[in-house]
Amino acid sequence: MAIVETRKLTKDFGDGVRAVNEIDVRTTDGEFLVLLGPSGCGKTTLLRMLGGLDKQTSGDILIGERIVNHLPPRARQIAMVFQSYALYPHMSVRNNIAFPLKAAKLDKAEQSKRIAWASGILGIDGLLDRKPRQLSGGQRQRVALARALVREPNVFLLDEPLSNLDAQRRSSARDELQQFQREIGTTTIYVTHDQVEAMGMGHRIAVIDAGRIRQIGTPREIYEEPADTFVATFLGSPPMNLIPSGNELVGFRPENFVPVQHGNAVDAASAVTFTLESIREEYLGSEKLVYGEVGGVKAVARMAANEPLPAAEHSTVTFGVRRSDLRIFDRESGLRREPTASTL
Repeated sequence: MAIVETRKLTKDFGDGVRAVNEIDVRTTDGEFLVLLGPSGCGKTTLLRMLGGLDKQTSGDILIGERIVNHLPPRARQIAMVFQSYALYPHMSVRNNIAFPLKAAKLDKAEQSKRIAWASGILGIDGLLDRKPRQLSGGQRQRVALARALVREPNVFLLDEPLSNLDAQRRSSARDELQQFQREIGTTTIYVTHDQVEAMGMGHRIAVIDAGRIRQIGTPREIYEEPADTFVATFLGSPPMNLIPSGNELVGFRPENFVPVQHGNAVDAASAVTFTLESIREEYLGSEKLVYGEVGGVKAVARMAANEPLPAAEHSTVTFGVRRSDLRIFDRESGLRREPTASTL
């Protein structure tokens, strides 16, 4: 296991394109850190620099408190798993897993020991004589993990390894990958654009946009206490509502809406009321989304599916939001700020 750290890590591709911009991040030993952001934000470039596949323009990379800027990938004691898995189609599962061990010239007894150990952990010990084409997507993913695991790395770098799986298989693969990481306890840095993966798997999440880390924290911190409007709207489906109020934006999650109905009053000292106009409902089974506008701005409320609304579709309904659930952002910079006396 090892701590991974970057210090003002930067990558320029020329013509004014800066993919990674002075990123500072430090894992804890054995942490599962997720790099989350939209396509083109720089997260994969960051991962490739950590692995030594791309050379940084400036800044330092430390693995296990040692600067590794000029070390090739094989000398960094890391293992990478890519979206494509990169398995050799003409080789058996056994030989795919053994490939890095043969390259390291380990004796056959040690190779067999490590293959048995890794394939047992990942539940593929019954597949060792098959070829990759005979495997499902989830099985191929576990072979790629086993091939990385037998190297006994200090750090795992995973670049969207579940993106080729269907939705049902991805859910179970996330559980398997989490269990695998807990069992081996190896520091893992995981790249994804999928917020469900990030929220469900990461000990911490680093939200990246335009080559910079916007916020880093636990899933709960990132979701409930976003640092700016980018984080507020990138995390959450539907995203946080943002309602203009003077020089501020008032933010609250769709689930924070409480309908005011059947004569129920909202305590003005502890809540703020909003009028949702032109409403329409979207039924999702156990819940429903209520879409509309607040002061001409689109907004959405999340409610239990069986909770009635005191109005017909396309009409108006009043909602309350507790003041403790409100998040205030500067309208110009987008940065989180404390509420002012003029807020609402």
